Amino acid sequence: MLTVSLHGITIVAPIGLYPEEKIHPNTFEVDVDVEVRTNKDKPWPFVDYAQINDIVVNAFTPDVELLETLVANIHNHIKTQIADAMKVKVAVRKMAPPLQNNVRYSQVCYEG
Repeated sequence: MLTVSLHGITIVAPIGLYPEEKIHPNTFEVDVDVEVRTNKDKPWPFVDYAQINDIVVNAFTPDVELLETLVANIHNHIKTQIADAMKVKVAVRKMAPPLQNNVRYSQVCYEG
């Protein structure tokens, strides 16, 4: 297996469940790992990480409220648009979520 990764994609977007998150945008980080099958007798498949980045950026639309929705949308689009993808792992982190105490980030991750 070959893994192509794009980690630390940083996006600032007005996404969140609470009204103040629509006014004061949050900072998000996204990690994506795409596994593709290789064959020693054939050239290895090409995975365009610019395409992965575009999929991630386009997932951050104002109508999204939950990290779970972001993870599902990113995962589904990668599996649909990258034909050779055998397994995809997506992690979305909301940096410094608006909580009463100091929290570095909240994260939702899916692999499949």
